[in-house]
Amino acid sequence: MDIALLIIGFILMLIGILGSFLPVLPGPPVSWVGLLLLYLTKAVPDNWWILGGTLILALGVTVLDYVIPAAGTKKFGGSKAGMWGSIIGLLVAIFFPILGPFGIIVWPFVGALVGELINKADQKTALKAAFGSFIGFLTGTFLKFVITAAYFVFFIIVAIKHSGELFSF
Repeated sequence: MDIALLIIGFILMLIGILGSFLPVLPGPPVSWVGLLLLYLTKAVPDNWWILGGTLILALGVTVLDYVIPAAGTKKFGGSKAGMWGSIIGLLVAIFFPILGPFGIIVWPFVGALVGELINKADQKTALKAAFGSFIGFLTGTFLKFVITAAYFVFFIIVAIKHSGELFSF
């Protein structure tokens, strides 16, 4: 049973990292569930302080992921159309990797700009709002990635530390 929990937890860690880039998946909470599964094994001793702290952090970053892009858009005079354009641009970058790894940066900005232009903003205002929406989007994505990557590293460290107990039959 411990190996099954370890494998499922590891898979959830990877899904959590993907979720830091995909707007459909809540990356930090998914990664946290991976940590929880690791701590539910018989090999790893319970530490509710670590689980509680990492849960609060995961939920806090998830909430901030909604607040930061809105704040960036508002600060630079943007609209919801710019935020949605940024998300659509990200999906274009993921499913149509025309520009390779640079697409993850270029397409959300282009999407925010198009969203603002569709929202009937003049070019200067649309460019400024798209920049704010883009910066907010990048900030939220970066925060989610840092948390999920840190959880992954922590997961690996704890799994290695207790590997003798995890893999003993």
